[in-house]
Amino acid sequence: MPGQVPMEQLRVGNQDRENVVEHVKAAYAEGRFDKLEFDDRLERAMTARTHADLMPIMQELYGTRPAPMVRPAPVAMHRPSGHTESNERLGAAVSHWLAAVGLPIVGPLILLLTAGKTSPYVRAHAVESLNFQITVLGATILLPITVVGVVLVPVVLVAAFVLAVAGGISALSESNFRYPMTLRLVR
Repeated sequence: MPGQVPMEQLRVGNQDRENVVEHVKAAYAEGRFDKLEFDDRLERAMTARTHADLMPIMQELYGTRPAPMVRPAPVAMHRPSGHTESNERLGAAVSHWLAAVGLPIVGPLILLLTAGKTSPYVRAHAVESLNFQITVLGATILLPITVVGVVLVPVVLVAAFVLAVAGGISALSESNFRYPMTLRLVR
């Protein structure tokens, strides 16, 4: 029809980009390509402006057949399987527990930079723990500005300890765990 913009030229929104990113993450978790290829596809998806930018990525993943209508399960809390399952769960739990025993930012960061490179499950938990610990640090710095905040700082610290222990237990049981009221600065 005259005046209509072809689908390929339509601009994409954040939801369109995120949908493609989920497919790329799922394919990477399945081992269909290496880290370099994953990074390339992820960058192309996140910088896409039109559907024509996203279509080649989906064609690389699924060929000419249409992409599955069901969204893939988020890789963020990928359930490990195989021989390394217990090691991955333990690493993910330690990323939470190191924060509880006095290494609030350094502990999750170390696990993110080491085990997070080889295990999406450990990486997801380490990122979640790191984001929460950064949020807690910001709250403990900003809250004492007010009188009420001085009273709330100990409450925040106790809640952070309890949630870190709960996060570790959740990681051991292969459950998804999201800290409440967290600024997610690290992805």
